[in-house]
Amino acid sequence: MKQPVEIATPFITLGQLLKEEAIISSGGQAKWFLKETTVLVNGEPDDRRGRKLYPGDTIEVADNGSFFIRSNQTESTD
Repeated sequence: MKQPVEIATPFITLGQLLKEEAIISSGGQAKWFLKETTVLVNGEPDDRRGRKLYPGDTIEVADNGSFFIRSNQTESTD
């Protein structure tokens, strides 16, 4: 089952996601982790820590689970 990740900004980077979900302990580990571990973004392999992830994107991290990006921003009705 995909675990939802709620973001309050328009996007989150892959490195930020890994840190926020406690897959890595610091942002500096992202580059090394992505070289050593298969990460799929929307079904395609990706090893860029700066990859922007938007609501609706799905991420699969080998041995760590699947994640779904979801926005927690509320729509403005001005």
